[in-house]
Amino acid sequence: MKYLSFAAGIILLAAALPVHPQNGFTPFFETEQGTIAVLHHVYQNIETKDDEVPFDFRNQGGQDNLYPFRRYAVGADIAGGHRIWFTYQPLELVTNVTFREAVTVGKEEDTENDELEFDDGTPMKLTYSFPFYRFTYTYDLLGRYDHAVLGLGMVLQIRNASVRFEALDDSGLYVSQNVGLVPALAVYSRYQFDNGLELSADIAGSKIDSAYFNGASFDFSGSILDASLRAGYLVDEHFRLFGTLRFFGGTAEGTSDPEDSWSVSSYNYTKNNIATLTASVGASWTK
Repeated sequence: MKYLSFAAGIILLAAALPVHPQNGFTPFFETEQGTIAVLHHVYQNIETKDDEVPFDFRNQGGQDNLYPFRRYAVGADIAGGHRIWFTYQPLELVTNVTFREAVTVGKEEDTENDELEFDDGTPMKLTYSFPFYRFTYTYDLLGRYDHAVLGLGMVLQIRNASVRFEALDDSGLYVSQNVGLVPALAVYSRYQFDNGLELSADIAGSKIDSAYFNGASFDFSGSILDASLRAGYLVDEHFRLFGTLRFFGGTAEGTSDPEDSWSVSSYNYTKNNIATLTASVGASWTK
């Protein structure tokens, strides 16, 4: 229900935006609904020997199912080849699994931190939440072509990550969460045929190994890749239907500064690598 309310709010916002034919300001709104599959997902917050294996959320944590996927965007095409849009993608994967072997989280080598170990046979609720909010700007390099677009630009993404290991027998709870800014490069391309068929591709990606530029105030290596292929059909001048195949993934590894917040893990090392594939259908409306 909350996502329907969010989508309704975005539609009302897009409808309220003014249209100025003289300067080509044309707002749009789109939504897509579908399913997401986790191809690979490992997590580790323990600095251990190289032969230690990270926790596998897919094979050990129950993320081998299909999950609902949704995504919303609102923006505008502006005369001169400019395109700006805001994207919201919720993502929360909640699984229940009984550990077949003991799993340790939170222990770092050469520290006095007490390790948190979940014994084999422990019933668990695992939550991986990674919604994001993204602002994108591209400039069309093919402005003189009516049916083709090739836009290059920048992305600023706000990540909102949360990881929870919760024992259902109340024997332990681990929580790690943080918010950060992630910049990336953007590519947007589209070609429209005379019969109404439309093909498009959308890519946002970055790989940075330094502090500050990846949403952290400490040395950290991270990457994101969000790439999609879409086929759509223009029903009329305002409304189109489409289907999308999308790869979304990222990597993160580093040791953060100590946190004062009680809701943030006191174990500062993090390794989090995820790769997903989504299939969705959607609709877009242009004013």
